[in-house]
Amino acid sequence: MNMGRRTKSIQEQIVEYLVAGGAFFWSGYFSFAIFYSLFGWPLFIAKQTANLIGLTVNYILEDNWVFKKHRSKTVYDRRRTGRYVVITIVNFGIDYLIVAGLKQIGVSPYIGQFVSAGFFTVWNFIWYKYWVFAQHPSRKRGKRQIRRQS
Repeated sequence: MNMGRRTKSIQEQIVEYLVAGGAFFWSGYFSFAIFYSLFGWPLFIAKQTANLIGLTVNYILEDNWVFKKHRSKTVYDRRRTGRYVVITIVNFGIDYLIVAGLKQIGVSPYIGQFVSAGFFTVWNFIWYKYWVFAQHPSRKRGKRQIRRQS
């Protein structure tokens, strides 16, 4: 066991996750405002494009900071990225349904994004911690071992 490594507490991870989530939300929110109100893009296109911007910011922060297991740098792992893409596609659909559904009953898409963000704050933390960025030991049956740099 290497004494130089320290595992983050759940409280530290939650605080970092909320900061990264805030970066995702605000970068996506401002992008949405530009695309939807300034450029006049349709709701679906504006929302999904803004999501892509926010999710790019989010992935970088989650992978390199929040759910990083140790102080050492983990080499790129295709499985994390693949899992992130899968949950992101599911999230795009759910997010759009929340925002569009609220718009149908007269709630502004700007308010709908806050409602959606509340849902995803809990939803994504669980998925990210226990599946997307989970540190799983490699399996011997053809799975590559995750290499660590010193």
